[in-house]
Amino acid sequence: MVKALFPGTFDPIHYGHMDIASRASRLFDAVVMAVYDKPLKSLMFSPEERMSLVREAFKDNPKVMVTGYSGLTVEFARKISAQVIVRGLRVFSDFEFEFRMGLANQRLASDIETVAFITAEEHTFLSSSTVKEIASLHGNVSSMVPPHVERALQAKVNDLGDGHSPPNALRD
Repeated sequence: MVKALFPGTFDPIHYGHMDIASRASRLFDAVVMAVYDKPLKSLMFSPEERMSLVREAFKDNPKVMVTGYSGLTVEFARKISAQVIVRGLRVFSDFEFEFRMGLANQRLASDIETVAFITAEEHTFLSSSTVKEIASLHGNVSSMVPPHVERALQAKVNDLGDGHSPPNALRD
């Protein structure tokens, strides 16, 4: 059995993530969506909220499991007996980052392969940061995230209030 690990913050999960995980589930026996708990970036959702959103997104795919993790990704991959780390590539800058990360992971764990999926064309612009920014400005994200994520984003934005600044500058 080949188990793949798809790590990320998934803050929030969007159709690009879902496309990569679904395609990976066609190639591998199991895909573990691993929600990283302490990234070096600000998050909108707690680890528990992010895991819940990912679980709901894959409730109909028995090959996709969801868990949280912390620490080195390759160490977590070993802990769950994953032989593959799945990553997604959208644009050229993703390639450079993922290439460096893949080489570092190979140095740390030469027995674990990194497999990169090229995103579907309709998702090349999509990132969690973009989704959060548009949602924080009360924009329509229905073509970017499933309905349960859209509702969670709306609720979070409402809880934060209008004083909350979006992460970038779409408002300018």
